[in-house]
Amino acid sequence: MATREKRLAQFDGNGEPAPEQRVEVLCEDHSGTYQLPFACRFVNGQWRNDTTGGALEANVIAWRMPREKQAGMA
Repeated sequence: MATREKRLAQFDGNGEPAPEQRVEVLCEDHSGTYQLPFACRFVNGQWRNDTTGGALEANVIAWRMPREKQAGMA
């Protein structure tokens, strides 16, 4: 299992992303850190699911621009 510091190092977003920008987010709870499996947006001071528009019920600790998927990778 990756340590918190290693996961945080992979998420290089600074400040807040623009509301129109889709990003990947890293969240944290009592069990540890985890990346959400869907894109999010930061709109009016709140993190939202990019697809549904629903507010996240997670503690977002970091974000990054979406990574390109390599051919043949799931």
